[in-house]
Amino acid sequence: MRYRDAPAAIEWLCRAFGFEKHAVYPEADGTIAHAQLVFENGMVMLSSARDDAYGKMVRTPADVGGVVTGGVYVVVDDVDGHHARAAYAGATITDPPVDRDYGGRGYGCRDLEGYVWSFGSYDPWA
Repeated sequence: MRYRDAPAAIEWLCRAFGFEKHAVYPEADGTIAHAQLVFENGMVMLSSARDDAYGKMVRTPADVGGVVTGGVYVVVDDVDGHHARAAYAGATITDPPVDRDYGGRGYGCRDLEGYVWSFGSYDPWA
């Protein structure tokens, strides 16, 4: 994922969603070349938005009117607690916590730059 303000996004994702910095590689101009954020046994990777070969294939939600073509699902133990944390940090809640027909409980939101995230207790590996 690419963010217009990757340094701010990294701090926000850690505060709002509970990610931890595994590796962050800043550039001299303050942008982020590459970052790895972990949550339990999962990881997301991100960087600053830039006009390069990959950037020609990937746009931020703000670049395309807020539309995204995919989202991220993260398994969490305490859905309601996670939801409260994200909402407090300013996540835009798109779907409040609800028990799912297929099992588990979950909610959906957008982050500070409009990416779509889903968090839930349903673990397809369990």
